[in-house]
Amino acid sequence: MIVVADTAPLNYLLQISCESVWPSLYQRVLIPPSDLDELGHPDAPKVVSEWLKDVPGWIEVRRTAGSPDAALADLDPGEREAIQLAEEQRADLLLIDERRGRLEAKRRGLATTGTLGVLLAAAQKGLIDAVAAYQQLATKTNFRCSPEIQESFLQRVRALRSKGPEGLHP
Repeated sequence: MIVVADTAPLNYLLQISCESVWPSLYQRVLIPPSDLDELGHPDAPKVVSEWLKDVPGWIEVRRTAGSPDAALADLDPGEREAIQLAEEQRADLLLIDERRGRLEAKRRGLATTGTLGVLLAAAQKGLIDAVAAYQQLATKTNFRCSPEIQESFLQRVRALRSKGPEGLHP
């Protein structure tokens, strides 16, 4: 499975100490250099800065092969490169939170999920308590989502709890 990630999902999972679910779910994750740069911003949370000192082997920093896609100019550099890298690598999944980036990726036929999707997938495998992780996400980070997305996520978690891990697919 080829997975490409934008900055936000990794950043948020690091902040809530759930980054360990990534290799269990995806084995290897490709990120473009601009996303690594965003994670290393001077204002990044300390836990993110510390993680960058010894990036784990399941992360592979990979440059895009082609020149920048002008059609993505309205997105930030990390989103642009993540979408372009996902297209070039024919990724099975793009991990991205930002609404405009997700819409553009979907318009291009890329499968996407975001931070909440990663939490749900991890909960399905019994790796985390998704409700507790969401509470940390909502209180310890600047993560925001619409009330509708929050309610959909919590409904899926409740369904997962009532049916067991094999009963729900993200």
